[in-house]
Amino acid sequence: MRKLLIGVAGSSAALALTAAMMSGPPAGAASAKPDLAKLVTLKDVRRHLAAFQEIADYNGGNRAAGRPGYDVSVKYVTGRLRAAGLTPVVQRFTFPYWNEKSGAVLSQTAPHKASYKRGHDFLIMRYSGSGDTTGAVTAVDLPSSGEGTSGCEGADYKGFTQGAVALVQRGGCTFEAKAERAREAGAAAVLIFNTAAEKGPINGTAERAQALPVLGVTHRLGTSLAKASRTSRGGLRLRVRTDVAQGRKTTANVIAETRRGRPGNVVLLGAHLDSVREGPGINDNATGSSALLAIAEKISALGAKGLRNRVRFAWWGAEEEGLRGSAHYVDALSPAARSAIALNLNFDMLGSVNGVRGVYDGDHSARAGVKAPAGSGAIEKMFRWHFAGRGLPTTQSPFTGRSDYGPFIEHGIPSGGIDTGANGVKSAGEAKVFGGRSGKVYDPCYHARCDRLKNVDMRLLDTNTDAIAAVTQHLAESTVAVNGHARRLDAPAPAPSYQGDRLTR
Repeated sequence: MRKLLIGVAGSSAALALTAAMMSGPPAGAASAKPDLAKLVTLKDVRRHLAAFQEIADYNGGNRAAGRPGYDVSVKYVTGRLRAAGLTPVVQRFTFPYWNEKSGAVLSQTAPHKASYKRGHDFLIMRYSGSGDTTGAVTAVDLPSSGEGTSGCEGADYKGFTQGAVALVQRGGCTFEAKAERAREAGAAAVLIFNTAAEKGPINGTAERAQALPVLGVTHRLGTSLAKASRTSRGGLRLRVRTDVAQGRKTTANVIAETRRGRPGNVVLLGAHLDSVREGPGINDNATGSSALLAIAEKISALGAKGLRNRVRFAWWGAEEEGLRGSAHYVDALSPAARSAIALNLNFDMLGSVNGVRGVYDGDHSARAGVKAPAGSGAIEKMFRWHFAGRGLPTTQSPFTGRSDYGPFIEHGIPSGGIDTGANGVKSAGEAKVFGGRSGKVYDPCYHARCDRLKNVDMRLLDTNTDAIAAVTQHLAESTVAVNGHARRLDAPAPAPSYQGDRLTR
């Protein structure tokens, strides 16, 4: 769920090496190994997609965590796993629930009247509190240029007037810290405006429930308000209104693993099972969930020789609430159990209709996002070589923290995977390589009601499922390229700038 960077793979050397690695045993070999990619068919995946669509249709139109459609999705996955001979575990947990009850309002009441447009001028931050306040605007420690640390420290609020609307600039700390410092200073609301380098209002999260309204605004509006607050000598007044519901809900992860394989060297595959409340979530992310389920149903065919390492499958809950399920899972593991995970593979949105074939940038060659733990580059190469051997181009997808690999790389666990793009815009170069329409988003139904079966590129999903099956089969037999079969936790990666689809800082 992230904007992808162009970087097509497939040199002649890589193609030749891929052909050697992926061609299998020579003709006439006495007994060929099972081929998981051939065993798992698109028909298998489509059957699960159709089931998730039906579940949403009969349960309020979505499969959001904490709602009936998600609970039925959990039952469907566990039922299919049991039928395949696996023993699923339903791991329940609570998560902070947040939802807007009515649209936020931002307007100027003095010295002039003006209404600001949601989406164009401002956005409400996830975990903003409710409130309806009209007050004077106080700019807090704004930098003369650059990013600065506006509103990060309590000392920034020296002389702050109780009940005023705090105006701070993005930078220096998380939005959560800025919101909490504003509340401690007695602010009735806080506006966090973007830096000059970033366009649009901030689509952010305060990460946990706040007691005051928190809005992200554009750099243009923020600087305009800052100037007006100085020149009007305290006469600038804004109305900020937010109306939200928040609390805690219970949901679950589903975990299942092979009976065979070394328990001290686990290959963990994950995909989030929940949708947003706005729609059924078929591309996002029934595609990833269905591909994993189809592979889990056939994995036992690899036998003892093919399953030298334990393969674990995970369907994460509450990803759309900020990666809550995967974070709960990783945090709840003992140090020994965490160190037994050789690597994590993540699959989130595998069939975007205007998509690309994105492989997570494990070696950080694109210099975007955070640098993943050692071993991640080998995972990237496995996927890229697989696609290259089939004449299929790829592009690099940075680790930004927008999907469930985030908690794993933060704990030093090598990670990788594939995706096809979300609400980023396809470039002309990508359209030339992958087809589709440049200047249009990868998934036109991202987080929308129309994210149904028709919103999936089945050919793209089919080739991605084959890649997952092939790489999983290779890793089930050997992780030597990733960890040399000697698992150790690497230094944690820097905290990513996203929690799910929202910025944290």
